[in-house]
Amino acid sequence: MTEADIHKTIETIFRIEQGRLIGGLVRLVRDVGRAEDLAQEALVAAFSAWPKAGVPDNPGAWLMATAKRRAIDGFRREAMQARKHAELAHDLEDADDGTEAIEAAMDDDIGDDQLALIFTACHPVLSPDARAALTLKLIGGLTTDEIARAFLSTEPAIAQRIVRAKKALGAAGLSYEVPHGKERTERLASVLEVLYLIFNEGYAATSGDDLIRPGLCAEALRLGRVLAAALPNEPEVYGLMALMELQASRLGTRTASDGTPIPLTEQNRALWDQLLVRRGLNALGRAQALGGGRGAYALQAALAACHARAKTAVETDWRQIAAIYDALLDVMPTPVVALNRAVAHSMAEGPEAGLALLAEIEDAPALKAYAPLAAARGDFLFRAGRFEDARAAFEHAAGLSRNAGEKAFLMKRALACGQPAK
Repeated sequence: MTEADIHKTIETIFRIEQGRLIGGLVRLVRDVGRAEDLAQEALVAAFSAWPKAGVPDNPGAWLMATAKRRAIDGFRREAMQARKHAELAHDLEDADDGTEAIEAAMDDDIGDDQLALIFTACHPVLSPDARAALTLKLIGGLTTDEIARAFLSTEPAIAQRIVRAKKALGAAGLSYEVPHGKERTERLASVLEVLYLIFNEGYAATSGDDLIRPGLCAEALRLGRVLAAALPNEPEVYGLMALMELQASRLGTRTASDGTPIPLTEQNRALWDQLLVRRGLNALGRAQALGGGRGAYALQAALAACHARAKTAVETDWRQIAAIYDALLDVMPTPVVALNRAVAHSMAEGPEAGLALLAEIEDAPALKAYAPLAAARGDFLFRAGRFEDARAAFEHAAGLSRNAGEKAFLMKRALACGQPAK
């Protein structure tokens, strides 16, 4: 193996181990920024040592042991925490070749540490955008540049967002642990919100040239699976996993070769990923068995399941979907849910029913410049035979959209309003 190959191996291993590594270090030093610095120091040490000595049998434990040694040095220099220093020194300094240190590091409760880090990075003291960036950096292992490209921002802006997030966590004096009882329920909602924000930005990008960014969806799914494995009795975790798995099953059919979106009713369902469909349905069943069938994520997953179970678009049970949206609006009384409910009722009862429901929500401030509202109106008007009004609605929607693929799709629909027979 060449030195270049070893360097690539080190980078890959570090990305895989970074979340667990930082999680374990946060428990020791009680500071996210310091933990990340220690992890980076361990990475630098690996770049120096592994090309000469070879990749260790347990590279993650090697990195942890090395980072802990750096932590001990910091405790010495700063004359901090004499008792912790003695304990760590006993664990890590007795070994001549590092073997015992590695074995000690392997005994750490890494799973709990990583879960604690997820809850910390997603703490509601931070804004949703800050939570998402910090989660992708610390647990996802993405570089600042990768996060910036994923969210169509600049690297300095994302770097500043992450720095401010770390400072906010430090100023809040948080306890770096997995919360329990009522506090965990409240904090878990914040974690799930961040995971779904990351997933949605990948599933339906709000700006830029690409309608989908599968990498973000994959990262949200990976983090969700970590969470589900650590919290096997939390129904909303499984509800969110069901929703993301079912939606991800359609990623490969959501866009045409030119990048424009393909509506759900026109997608080739034979190409939907059946493994993800099965995982999604199983996760939904788990959420329902745990008594969480009426949770917000589980209800949204139930909507996706209706589509997944229909072999063709014609077989879709729109009346059931409309009924689920009625229930979801009670749980999530948001303008966007109300808009999607209008779409469902338009499919179940006809376009005039959809237009009537749109009239009830079109003045909501959150929907004033929301392209999907104008697009839905255009679709309802087109199906009602009001082609000139539909054209104006589609053109308005295109003007509001910030996504190039979506804008092109809406303009194509506007042009079709002059050729209704096609």
